[in-house]
Amino acid sequence: MPVTDLLPSLRPGADLPRRHRTATRVVAVSAVISAALSVLIGADKHGADAAVATGPLTTTADTLAAPAAPAENVAFVQPGTPQPAPDPALAEQHRIAEQQHIAEQHHVAVEAARPKTVRPVGGILTSNFGMRWGEMHAGIDFGEPLGAPIATVTDGVVIEAGPATGFGLWVRVQQDDGTVGVYGHVNDILASVGQEVRAGDIIATVGNRGQSTGPHLHYEVHDPEAGKIDPLPWLAQRGIDAFRFPA
Repeated sequence: MPVTDLLPSLRPGADLPRRHRTATRVVAVSAVISAALSVLIGADKHGADAAVATGPLTTTADTLAAPAAPAENVAFVQPGTPQPAPDPALAEQHRIAEQQHIAEQHHVAVEAARPKTVRPVGGILTSNFGMRWGEMHAGIDFGEPLGAPIATVTDGVVIEAGPATGFGLWVRVQQDDGTVGVYGHVNDILASVGQEVRAGDIIATVGNRGQSTGPHLHYEVHDPEAGKIDPLPWLAQRGIDAFRFPA
């Protein structure tokens, strides 16, 4: 009777296929677990790095309790702190300074607007500069009634006022460009030597004194280098048309 092999598994090499399968399964499971752990570790590391880079997203009680740093150069006044009352003297100084500033601005505006050259009288031109009756007539004449006001042509200073040969009475003004304006045959002198005048100020009245054939103003311009010059072109250069009656 043949002997039945009841213990085939006990034979050498009989269990190798089963063990091989078991080992293969263990290796596969280990690989899956290792991969899962790597993913978890990588995610945790990424989260930690992000937290370090961006800071915590939550606010702790210590953070809420920490006071904000005060801004530099900012004065803080505690509530209820009494403030000093305004100094009346200082306020008055500011008011006076403001009034002076307004007055100065007004003066500048008025000064800029006023004319710097004017016609001396409103009458018509009756005689020109040049030879007349065999003699040099060194000025221009304006016919005007006796006693009519005579205005200084430019800003300047009165350098002489009184009797003058041939003119009876005259007024001489050092004009703003260095020339001298002569106002002859005047009836009344209304300015004094050394007086500062501005264009348009009344310095005398029209007369008929000296060598005159009727009431009129004789006006001359003396240049320090050229001597007596024709007043007409000199006036024209300053915007005055002596042939035109003033408005």
